[in-house]
Amino acid sequence: MHFSSIRREWSANPTREMLAGAVATFALIPEVIAFSFVAGVDPQVGLFASFVIGIVIAFTGGRPAMISAAAGSVALVAAPLVHAHGLPYLLAAGLLAGVFQVAFGLLRLGVLMRFVSKSVRTGFVNALAILIFAAQLPHIIGGDWLSYGMLAAGLAVIYLVPRITTAIPSPLICILVLTAASISLHLPVTTVADLGKLPDSFPIFSWPIVPVTLETLKIIAGPALAIAMVGMLESMMTASVVDDLTGTSSSKNRECTGLGIANLAASLFGGIAGCGMIGQTVSNVKYGGRGRLSTLFAGAFLLVLMVLLKPWVSQVPVAALVSIMVMVSIDTFDWSSLRTVVVHPKMSSAVMVMTVLVTVFSANLALGVTVGVLLSGVFFTFKVARLLQVKTEIDDVRNEVKYRVSGQVFFASADIFIDAFDIEAAVGRAVIIDVSQAHFWDITAVAALDRVVKRFTVHNIPTEVLGLNDASATLIGSLEGPTRPREV
Repeated sequence: MHFSSIRREWSANPTREMLAGAVATFALIPEVIAFSFVAGVDPQVGLFASFVIGIVIAFTGGRPAMISAAAGSVALVAAPLVHAHGLPYLLAAGLLAGVFQVAFGLLRLGVLMRFVSKSVRTGFVNALAILIFAAQLPHIIGGDWLSYGMLAAGLAVIYLVPRITTAIPSPLICILVLTAASISLHLPVTTVADLGKLPDSFPIFSWPIVPVTLETLKIIAGPALAIAMVGMLESMMTASVVDDLTGTSSSKNRECTGLGIANLAASLFGGIAGCGMIGQTVSNVKYGGRGRLSTLFAGAFLLVLMVLLKPWVSQVPVAALVSIMVMVSIDTFDWSSLRTVVVHPKMSSAVMVMTVLVTVFSANLALGVTVGVLLSGVFFTFKVARLLQVKTEIDDVRNEVKYRVSGQVFFASADIFIDAFDIEAAVGRAVIIDVSQAHFWDITAVAALDRVVKRFTVHNIPTEVLGLNDASATLIGSLEGPTRPREV
């Protein structure tokens, strides 16, 4: 890496980077605590993990300015293991998941992101915005007039202060103003201290206390692989979103390896495994985070807040943090997609909408993206298959029928290819199958061509195949068959 690149990633506008990281830190607190409860562990387990992951991935990750921490998708996967076997087995699974992710990165599986379409990414972002907002509803619904007043005041500060000054991110001002008002006026509002037990010491290095046996491996292998896959997928998606927001590129393979190293470290310091946090990442980028310093500061500042500044942080009104997360959800949602959904091709819009629906109703980001990718593949295959054309030309002078094939012949278009040939029209004539404008991709395509030739030969109709390109000829030539087509 060149010195200029290192300088750009670490020392470009450090004040802006640290302020943006501080906003991301406050956006992390309620989410991490909530996700810790989902996983069935104490809040300090999620907070310790977020600190360690943030510090480590600032150096090892492949996407500068990305915020990674204990995430809800991983918590959902981890919860059954915790409930069945306890925290030590979760830490052991986190270690194994980290090993898997390092291996994924070394095997360069980040290339899989190429198969995630723009429609899936838009659906992923919109679904996550909805889930972020939905996570705030328990703090909003059923509140009294004071809670609603604090929330409204927080949103007013967040959106109005930038019209006056942008020197300090408005979410930080929101926290300071609402906390000062709550303390000075002795307002009876819910605070961070009411969310759960906060850390009272620094994380300590320790090996998970589980038997080193094959039975332990059987218990943790499945959850570890699930954690690794979900974490990799969500981090890759988050990195792609940051790429789009900043107009820059990132190393997906390095991000995957870096996440694995970070999860190894988190598990060794008593924390749950994690991955990229898109809501907090968007918040970081929005307020100027562009380099690794913002990621590093977000992790370090989280520990400072939770341990050294615990008496003050514990008095921060939850309404202030909810205001920030509502802002994050609004900024995360791609509002232009509501307009373009009726303009874009129906299949693309269907993929986006289905990704949103599956993700929201399952609360599983990985499942939503998987369904979206599969639908994209099916729709693309359907579209390509429909492009196959077989034109028939009858030459009475030469007493022959020529079929001109154009397009892609593969498993999805093989039946269309077969049905295009009319045996009755060719009786008493010679048949020429011109495939110079076609390509045969797989054994299903070869079998289809073989079947067509066999149909004609069974009826004693002389058949020739013309114009096979080199790739198609090589594929056909590598397959043995009693009726392999003859190329002329």
